[in-house]
Amino acid sequence: MADPLLEIADDLYALPLADFTPARDALVKEHKADKALAAGIKGMRKASVAAWVVNLLVRRDPDQVDQLLAVGAALRDAQENLDAAQLREFTKQRRQLTASVTTKARRMARGEGVRTTEAVGDQVEATLTAAMLEPDAAKAVRSGLLVTSLSATGLGDLDLSGAVALPEALGFSATARPVTAPDPTQRPQLHVVPDPDADVKARKAADERLADAKQALGVAEKEQRGARRAVERFRAKTLQLQSELDELRSRIATLEAEVEEVDDELGEAEAVEAEAQEAVDEAQAEVDAAKAAREKL
Repeated sequence: MADPLLEIADDLYALPLADFTPARDALVKEHKADKALAAGIKGMRKASVAAWVVNLLVRRDPDQVDQLLAVGAALRDAQENLDAAQLREFTKQRRQLTASVTTKARRMARGEGVRTTEAVGDQVEATLTAAMLEPDAAKAVRSGLLVTSLSATGLGDLDLSGAVALPEALGFSATARPVTAPDPTQRPQLHVVPDPDADVKARKAADERLADAKQALGVAEKEQRGARRAVERFRAKTLQLQSELDELRSRIATLEAEVEEVDDELGEAEAVEAEAQEAVDEAQAEVDAAKAAREKL
């Protein structure tokens, strides 16, 4: 890797979630002679649980992630030429694929000692869906440097600001780190060692949990604001269309009344025309009779 900051980030975001903050702080001290590098390391934020699960998946099973992203790219290329039925079928397949990969990612997290809630699972699936819908989201996921979950509609409205650890992450691919199978011939040596700093560590863990909860709250509030804005836009559009529809219905009712009125007038005019025609016929007969009488004189 050419960029030492990306190399450090790749290692940091591969760590267990609980190890991130102490490892980052230690690296800041280690590289304090290089102020720019130390500042870059210090600016790296701890990933949310959902982002960490996606980062774990990218490193543990990059082939599965690459397959998912390739399917997403193929669907984006094909959707312009698909009819509605085909689009529905492809959308169903996409959802099935993201749901399957999400289940696998949550299983990996459980293997690392991290149990994920349904809400976290939904965020993981939303992130994978975004990666299939948006090319930039695909790059963000493949970097393995996510710090928040992603959400996209496929309409180009994705905001990646603050979603990855570094701006340079887009285009970077995380280093694969498959799980090494344990040696069955080796028995682990277990030692019980009292921890003199247990209270300090417990407080630090509580502080980190609080910080993580606040970060998750901020992300949720941001997503809620985006969803609210979308609801307001669609409500406004609905009201506009309903108003146009009411106007058209009123116009149709007016035209129908005019048609009935004109139809009545047409009937009356046809009756007058028939009477006039009858008078013409009678007058013509009288002319013909007068002409015949004159010719006899």
